[in-house]
Amino acid sequence: MSAVVNVNGIKRSGFARMFGLWLPLTVVGGWALVALTSPLLSIAPDHIELTRILAPPGLGGLLGADDLGRSLAERVLAGAQTSFIVAVWVVLVSAVLGTMVGMFSAYLGGRWDRVVVHIIDIFLAFPGILLAIALAGILGPGIENVVIALSVVGWVGYARLARAQVLSLKHREHVQAAVALGAGTGRIVFRHLLPLLMAPLIVEASFGIAGIVIAEAGLSFLGLGVQPPEASWGSMIRDGARYLLVAPHVVLVPGVALMLVVLSVNLLGDRLRDRLDVRNRN
Repeated sequence: MSAVVNVNGIKRSGFARMFGLWLPLTVVGGWALVALTSPLLSIAPDHIELTRILAPPGLGGLLGADDLGRSLAERVLAGAQTSFIVAVWVVLVSAVLGTMVGMFSAYLGGRWDRVVVHIIDIFLAFPGILLAIALAGILGPGIENVVIALSVVGWVGYARLARAQVLSLKHREHVQAAVALGAGTGRIVFRHLLPLLMAPLIVEASFGIAGIVIAEAGLSFLGLGVQPPEASWGSMIRDGARYLLVAPHVVLVPGVALMLVVLSVNLLGDRLRDRLDVRNRN
């Protein structure tokens, strides 16, 4: 009986390992590869063929065609590039800005820390997506403005995390020893505190990518993201919603692509968090 239990346990563990690591890793790797190589591919996502309007998969290409006869497969590839560019830039800008603000705020303390805390509280008083919608509406549509709007909202989470971590780390012995030896604030922050923050910041960034992909799709769905004829998964879902009953593939194709990427990024974030958490190590 124990052998059966062990065998079943091994099978479940192997399946869970495959589903929890290799499958999402393949999806995310494919997403990044497509986004980076799509400019080199001979695709024409904006090419209109009126004879293929709302053609189903097979007759209208691999994944069918949209309401203008454009290939859904090629537009999904172009939308992957849009979401990847926005996700990478927003995470990069938000992480750098938020981490710097949070670290120096916690280490310096005093009036500077109180001002930063109040600013963070003000940002947290508004739902992030609503603030991003308001900023995107003020700045106008376009991929650059989407990056700016989401970065203005996204730095707060990194600042809170960095501040909380530094408050607990700045009194450790190695930091106090560096202070006693006359090390400057910049050296202490970047040499003694930042390396200890990297693990939680990387996990935060991994989960942030999924949220940014959804936010970019939401802004494009509302018409505040990239503008036609540029492709975005959100705008593809919006344009196909009116044909949901007669041509559901027009919505399902970008919707499934969005779901797979977000789910895979979240699964990888969970695995990364468990791997970097020393409390889970035996």
